[in-house]
Amino acid sequence: MAFSKLNRRAKIKRRIRKKISGTSKVPRLSVFRSNKQIYAQLIDDVNGVTLASAGSYKNKAVEKVNKVQQAAVIGKEVAEKALKAGIETIVFDRNGYLYHGRVKSLADSAREGGLKF
Repeated sequence: MAFSKLNRRAKIKRRIRKKISGTSKVPRLSVFRSNKQIYAQLIDDVNGVTLASAGSYKNKAVEKVNKVQQAAVIGKEVAEKALKAGIETIVFDRNGYLYHGRVKSLADSAREGGLKF
């Protein structure tokens, strides 16, 4: 039986989420990418709260660049917001996507921005 793309990603996502969880001290950086946009949010899974978020939707800084560069800008932005909130260490959740391209670009720029993971 062949899985659809969404079913395959959901299966991988469940496997990842069994192992990682965010707290208020060490939140989970969750990445979502659509065909046109990319979003990142820091989540405290214990309390069910989003601590900080950033996205390329209606973001003037990412209008005229390609999607990999957009992801880098969003990674830096979420890192700045996290540091402002007093968060330095995170757990990275690639959300079932391959660690490649836009996801890798976002993660690398978040590291450059000062986050440790």
